[in-house]
Amino acid sequence: MSSFVTEVLASSGKLEKEDLSSKISKMSRKVEDTKEEVCDMINKRYTDFLPSLQGSEELMVQVDEVSKEMDVLKNCIETEVQQNIHSAVTEYAKLKQQLEKNTIVIKMLGHLKEFHNAMEEFKKALLDKKYVDAANQLERARASVDSLKGWKTSQLPLLSALSSELTVQRENLIYHLGDEWKGLVIWRLPPSKEPAGPKSFLKVELNLSHACSKDGEPEPSALLCCVLQALAIQGDLQHKIKLFSQVLLKNMLKPLVIYPSLSVRVTEQQDEGTVLALQCLEESQDERSTPSQVYSKLLLVLKTLHAHLLDVSIGDKKLSAILGEMIWEEISQCIIHDCLLYSIPTNSSQLEKYNTVIKETEEFEKSLKEMEFLQGDSTDLLKYARNVNCHFASKKCKDVIVAARKLMTSKMHNTVKITPDYKLRLPKLPPPGGEVKVKPDSTKEEMVMENTKRLSAWSLCLPACRISESVQQLMELALNTLCEAVGSSTQCALQLFFTVRNIFQLFYDVVPTYHKENLLKFPHLAAIQHNNCMYLAHHLLTLGHHFRAHLPQPLSEGVATFVDMVPGFRKLGAQCFLAQMNVQRAELLERLSTAHNFCNLDDEDNYTAASKAVRQVIHQLKQLGTVWQDVLPVSIYCKAMGNLLNTAITELIAKIMMLEDISSEDGEHLHTLCQTIIEEGPLVFIPLAEEKKNRKYQEEVPLYVKKWSTFKELVIVLRANLQEIVDRWADGKGPLALEFSSSEVKNLIRALFQNTERRAVALTKIK
Repeated sequence: MSSFVTEVLASSGKLEKEDLSSKISKMSRKVEDTKEEVCDMINKRYTDFLPSLQGSEELMVQVDEVSKEMDVLKNCIETEVQQNIHSAVTEYAKLKQQLEKNTIVIKMLGHLKEFHNAMEEFKKALLDKKYVDAANQLERARASVDSLKGWKTSQLPLLSALSSELTVQRENLIYHLGDEWKGLVIWRLPPSKEPAGPKSFLKVELNLSHACSKDGEPEPSALLCCVLQALAIQGDLQHKIKLFSQVLLKNMLKPLVIYPSLSVRVTEQQDEGTVLALQCLEESQDERSTPSQVYSKLLLVLKTLHAHLLDVSIGDKKLSAILGEMIWEEISQCIIHDCLLYSIPTNSSQLEKYNTVIKETEEFEKSLKEMEFLQGDSTDLLKYARNVNCHFASKKCKDVIVAARKLMTSKMHNTVKITPDYKLRLPKLPPPGGEVKVKPDSTKEEMVMENTKRLSAWSLCLPACRISESVQQLMELALNTLCEAVGSSTQCALQLFFTVRNIFQLFYDVVPTYHKENLLKFPHLAAIQHNNCMYLAHHLLTLGHHFRAHLPQPLSEGVATFVDMVPGFRKLGAQCFLAQMNVQRAELLERLSTAHNFCNLDDEDNYTAASKAVRQVIHQLKQLGTVWQDVLPVSIYCKAMGNLLNTAITELIAKIMMLEDISSEDGEHLHTLCQTIIEEGPLVFIPLAEEKKNRKYQEEVPLYVKKWSTFKELVIVLRANLQEIVDRWADGKGPLALEFSSSEVKNLIRALFQNTERRAVALTKIK
């Protein structure tokens, strides 16, 4: 270090020529000598006690001189030497910076040289159709340009020109590779404007170049391998294969799955290579292809592609694996929705035969894995095929709901007759596994405890009526679905059972909404809907009980019931019929409102209007009686007709009671009109088609028309004299008193008779 400092200081011209280290050495020796002399003097002075004053003074002078020399040397080092070191370091840094700049320039020149050489090699390789070499050289050139761009200090004006040249040459290479690809893989497609269909796909062809033969097996040509490798190096292979996969899916693979009439034909042509073309199978009349047909057609296409095009390694992956990743999800979904979905059995007895489809699917996937189209062990396609029980239940449920909705939206007026001895055609079910055998002793005990009085055979039977044919079919559909649930797996049975519940819930929601206008407009349909609801409610009481023991848990433990739906259906039927009753009641009142309140009937116009209103009421009731005849149960029919007739006569009674003055002529007219109702009113009760059987119900009119007796008493009063009225009152105990209050009778007397003493006497007797 000392020699380096010395050289630096010497080069600056500020030190003498003698060596700094030699000076320091001399100074060290002088110090040592002085130290020995001082020690010796001290010993003599303090140990030997020798007088040495003069010697001591000389030594002190010598020590002072040495100290001064040392200070001078120290100052020299601290000032001049350190200054010269700083300037030397600064100069060294400048030299180092210059050296680094020169190094960068040399490296940049090297990259430029590398770029130039790579581009020259690229052009040469491209002319010789050595596409892999050309792609690699282009990557070399790209790396050189990227290195130049990496230096922020570089401001080469050539950099933009180099980038442009690189882009142009890359596009040139991609263009050449695209031309080669088009020559190796040729598509012939139908016009885009032509509508899609089996006939349009007959024009689809895929022409593959001649393959090389190795050990008797075809393999992709060397040119094809070079093109694919070059595309991979340039990062354009994925895009090229994606476009190819989209055309392949749209024009060949999907049509083969969707259209059973299409098949693929593979031919080897000497000049054109291998040709895959779609052809039509005239003998195929099936709506859907079977899974085995679909798998065989797809494998023929994919094996041909693998042999002539896709059996090429790109890095650590085969081209078939790249294509498989792009098409598998879409083609597997197409197979599921357009083939496997329709192959699911519609009957549980066919489920065992479906194992064949599962094996065919496994073999299909195995073949795809061997060609590396498919990776992994289990796919959505195989999972779908293996999960056939769940799909069977889902498909069955969907078909059942669709069929049920179709029945619900069909016409309601097609009816069937239901008689008290009608029973559902319940299937014979196998005895439940957990059934407990009853011992003979307990049977005897039960026989002894049995009640001797028995209910009538018709106690819990539906009354005779008519229901929609579609509702009867709906109940049969529910029965068949529950039969499918018997013996099925737990999951399947649960789905099917709750689908049956959904059928009835759908009826509850759909029918009143879909047929809303017709149910209000046509009384015949309202009666049928009432019967439909009561029919369903009746059978829902015992439907769950019949199947419960034969269903798996938890259905067999009490979940399998429909009893909770019964009140809803009864209420629905009642509401529908009551809405129609309100419509009919409003029409009756509207007709009676045209009678001018039945006053001043001595006027011909008023009498005509009143007579017309009464005739219209009778006519409406007769029409309803005919429409509801043999449709409604007899009891419901009689109650409904009685209620409507009661509405009419109640309104008529109210109108007459409001009259303050009834002349004898008016009274006669009123009597005539009311007598018409009394005579023809019972004739509207015709619940049965046979007239003789209806007489019973016509005689029982007072049972169904609440105000019938009141009306008859009013008719008698209209023609009676004062004494007859008083006699029928009989001090509040006669038949007149049972129907009218005293004030109402008095008002009638005042309206019918003039103010005379006889009337006054009669009024006093009405108490």
